[in-house]
Amino acid sequence: MPVVRVDEISDERLTPFLRVADAELRRREGVFLAEGRLVVGRLLADAAYGVRAVLVTDAALHALRDEIAARPDVPVYVVPLAWMEPLTGFNLNRGCLAVAARPAAREWKSITGKRLLILEGIGNPDNVGGLFRTAHALGTDGLLLGPGTGDPFYRKALRVSCGATLAVPFASTDSVAAAVDYLRGNGFAVWALTPSPDAAPLEEACRAVPDRLALLVGAEGPGLSSEVLARASRQVRVPVRPDADSLNVTVAAGIVLAATAVRE
Repeated sequence: MPVVRVDEISDERLTPFLRVADAELRRREGVFLAEGRLVVGRLLADAAYGVRAVLVTDAALHALRDEIAARPDVPVYVVPLAWMEPLTGFNLNRGCLAVAARPAAREWKSITGKRLLILEGIGNPDNVGGLFRTAHALGTDGLLLGPGTGDPFYRKALRVSCGATLAVPFASTDSVAAAVDYLRGNGFAVWALTPSPDAAPLEEACRAVPDRLALLVGAEGPGLSSEVLARASRQVRVPVRPDADSLNVTVAAGIVLAATAVRE
C-alpha cells in the first residue's frame, strides 16, 4: 500500500480518525488509537497488531520512514499539520495517529510468571499508563486489572505508557479478591501496597523476597478495598517523611517493583 497524500479534508479515507475523543465508540468498533511517533512506531514494529491505517504529517512521515517502509500492508495518509485538530478534535502536535484492531481479551488465569502487578480501581489514565510503563521497565511479567481500572488501550493511557501496553501481557478480572485467592493457592505471595503505619516497611519485607510475588496497588485516596487487603499475604508500605503526603501510586509501585525485581 503506497503512502497517500490526501488533498481534501473531507476524504472518506480519513473517517477512522474522526471523533478521537469517543473512547466508547472505539471499543464498540473493536479498535484502539495510538498517538505519537514513539507509540505508533512501536505499534508498526509489532506484527501481532493489526494496524488498519496511519495518519501523519510530513515531519512524522520522515521520522517514521523506516517503520512505515517495513509495513507496506498498512495504508498511510499524509495530511497538513493544520488538519490534525479539525479532523481529530485535538491538537496532535506530534502529527501522528494510528488505528489498530483491539486484540482479543486474555483469560486472567493465563497471566503468570514470577512478578505480577494487580490494579484495583485505578481509573486515572495517567496512572494506568504510568504503571504499565513502570512494570515493563522493571521486568514485571504481567498485569491483572480489577473492576474500576481504566482501559490500557485508551489513547492517553497508551501514550503515557510509551507503548508498554503493547508489550506487557495483561487481562481483566471481575474480582480482585478471587484473583488473590487463586494466586496464593498457586504459590504466589501477594503483597498489598498501603501507606498504613501498621504495614511492614519495605526494607523489612525485602529481607525475604518471595520467588513468586504479586503486588497489589489501589487508587490514590481510597486505596485498596478492605476485602482485598484482608486476603493479601502481607501489607507493605514505602516509608516517607511524616510531614509528606503519600506517594503517587506509580512512584510507589516502581519503588517496590525495583526492590523486588528478579535478579538473573
